[in-house]
Amino acid sequence: MITEKDKVYLRMAIELAKQGVEEGQGGPFGCVIVKDGEVVGKGCNGVTSTNDPTAHAEVMAIRDACRRLGDYQLSGCDVYTSCEPCPMCLGALYWARPDRVVYAASRFEAAEAGFDDAFIYAEIGLPDEDRRIPFIHGVMDESGDVFLLWKEKGNKRLY
Repeated sequence: MITEKDKVYLRMAIELAKQGVEEGQGGPFGCVIVKDGEVVGKGCNGVTSTNDPTAHAEVMAIRDACRRLGDYQLSGCDVYTSCEPCPMCLGALYWARPDRVVYAASRFEAAEAGFDDAFIYAEIGLPDEDRRIPFIHGVMDESGDVFLLWKEKGNKRLY
């Protein structure tokens, strides 16, 4: 259930999406991140203007909020996005660990506008050899050394 305050932030995210489209920044997606009633991060899709396929609204807003907060996690934050996050943004949001995510349009509405992520959801569960882009597991003895180094590191910050 969303509150009237949630609707205010969703409208801000939608306005960012609209502004991004009008300015030619990228697709119709916007996002704001709120902590203690204050917007601490915002972003709109900038994929085509930056030639960066990861420049989705949620990722841009996460980067902005984390920079402003001086932290790599969004504990105590709510994320408001103009559309249900794609699989990449969903993963980024789980890593960022906000308290909740509130979205306006569904992924099915996005698909009707030409942004269909269904194939990615399907690809995730496939074995490497059955994916559209081949994923090849290059087994290397040395790859385990980096994880051992991490496990033995005394002053690491877990995330």
